[in-house]
Amino acid sequence: MSKFLPERKKLLEEVFEKVSNETPETSFSGITKYLERTLFDDYRITLSYKSFETYYKAIVEREEDYNIKPIILDDLSRYLGFESFNDYCSGWKSFEYKIHQALSNLVITVINKPILKMPEFLTKQSSLGIGGFIIVALFLTGNVYLSKKKNNQESSTSFGFLSSTPEKKKECMYWDKSQYRLAYCDDKDPHKELKPLDTVVLKYFKMITRKDTLTVDKAFGKVWYSKYNGNVEFFTMDGINPENGKDLRFATEYMIDTYGGGQ
Repeated sequence: MSKFLPERKKLLEEVFEKVSNETPETSFSGITKYLERTLFDDYRITLSYKSFETYYKAIVEREEDYNIKPIILDDLSRYLGFESFNDYCSGWKSFEYKIHQALSNLVITVINKPILKMPEFLTKQSSLGIGGFIIVALFLTGNVYLSKKKNNQESSTSFGFLSSTPEKKKECMYWDKSQYRLAYCDDKDPHKELKPLDTVVLKYFKMITRKDTLTVDKAFGKVWYSKYNGNVEFFTMDGINPENGKDLRFATEYMIDTYGGGQ
């Protein structure tokens, strides 16, 4: 196995999971295209969605090795809140993932039954490690059937006593500095002003953080603005400025040239 392959696999999985929670897109290409825009708009990271799809399909889906440049690994780690890929790999995060990888090769089915008598081989003193503790815990709740994962089929876990729990969905959104993010409607974070989910606004409404990139040729007819206390902010669609509640106005050539890249 190539060096850091498990860590690279987990990095791609976590990036994809994070961006999936931030966009209403459900298709694979839709999610990766949203990732490309987010990386560039929020982090000034240039990574095409096609490149990410290639990495993900090779390393995560086919479980094959594929070379990713160190700078790209660092950029994706920054998207997750780490300083670099080395920072991402350090400490317990790497250790926890290796344990997860070992256990993911098992298909575990738990069937509700009265508590079973502890098997004799588990009652003897032995160095079972973490896997042994997990097996012991499962025996305390029911009958356990373990079988090896075949080919590339994903492992599955079935817990009868949990199967009726409905899946929680993020059906609200909140303004996060320059764009709306998905959130659970019962989120109690006082820093988040929750609004009912509007998929159009979530996807297309953003504050343009780099006003110096705006020019009349590229932006006229495509941006709106808000001017408050002498400060001008540009947005990608019409609506209300979430920062001050003011209605947005259509950006004229003069506004773009004066407060955009022409200033």
